[in-house]
Amino acid sequence: MTESVDVAIIGAGQAGLATSWYLTQANVDHVILEAGRVAETWRTRRWDSFCLVTPIWANSFHAPVQESCSVAALDPDSNNFVLTTSSGKIRARTVVVASGGYQRAHLPPNANQIPDSVIQILAEDYTNPDAIPPGAVLIVGSGQTGCQLAEELHQAGRKVILSCGRCPWAPRRMGGQDLVWWVVESGWWQRTPDQLPSPAARLTGNPQNTGHGRGHDLHYRTLQAMGVELVDHYIGAEDGTVHLADDLAGTVAAGDAMSAFFKKWIDAVCEKRGIPVPWEMPPPMQVDARAELDIAREGISTVIWTSGYRPAYGWVHFPVFDEMGFPIQRDGSSSVPGLYFMGVHFQRKAQSAVLYGVGEDAELVARDIVEKRR
Repeated sequence: MTESVDVAIIGAGQAGLATSWYLTQANVDHVILEAGRVAETWRTRRWDSFCLVTPIWANSFHAPVQESCSVAALDPDSNNFVLTTSSGKIRARTVVVASGGYQRAHLPPNANQIPDSVIQILAEDYTNPDAIPPGAVLIVGSGQTGCQLAEELHQAGRKVILSCGRCPWAPRRMGGQDLVWWVVESGWWQRTPDQLPSPAARLTGNPQNTGHGRGHDLHYRTLQAMGVELVDHYIGAEDGTVHLADDLAGTVAAGDAMSAFFKKWIDAVCEKRGIPVPWEMPPPMQVDARAELDIAREGISTVIWTSGYRPAYGWVHFPVFDEMGFPIQRDGSSSVPGLYFMGVHFQRKAQSAVLYGVGEDAELVARDIVEKRR
């Protein structure tokens, strides 16, 4: 027997819960289907010492979550949708896909060339330094996750080599205010997709930083100062040797350029309010990096891949995705009546996939659902 619901929200993370809150205020009957527990990704796909980079400003409510109910397929069914779940078939008038912004871990080209003698794990499978074999660690990917893992492993006494990408960074505190305050006040999170240089820019990571110890600076310069070896981005491996690009200075400079662009938004706030500019860009970083690593000689026992994520909506059987796999939508609404998406990177703005900003999109989606009912 197929269960019927009015609105089905897929995913009980920040996007799904925010949508549920607004539907609850509007007295719209709905259910949230979650493969694990509420906020499962935050619980199990993060390492033991993980903490948020953004401050915690959220409240709680009793959301109608059906846990341990994974969705394997979403298909059309006359004027409704049918969801194939681990608990059976569910028919719904409206579906909100809120399956998260970090769906499929991305590996760089030639990742399979690392020899089998080296343990390889994804960042989401890392737990703590004691859970990986003794020896040096090569971390491939230098966004917030890569930097935070590099710091933790270094502090645990490991030799750490960080393979870097073009990542922006920013000071944790500026002018007596937290970085997030400046992000909000400058309007940085209000940027819209049409302001991006290309569709691929939706995949650009957040500025290198950390929330540990109430937050502190963590980027290439601080990591190098503490003793983490920096190398350029991964190219491949052959005969026990890891090959890397040989322009780390250029890679770091590219990240600095993105940071300088963000700084212009901060400068504009300072000029408008007549306050001192709290952050000056440092001089170019001087780095002499190796282009090859002998795995045996370096004692590299583990490679941790932390090179980002890509969309994975293959279970949604509707032609509503672009060439990169992102849903084609407007304010969360797709071209299929009754099918919505939430928590997508740059769904409407830069804040669409972050804890702070997801509520604005959720309100619009819920409002549209209510209006369509009328």
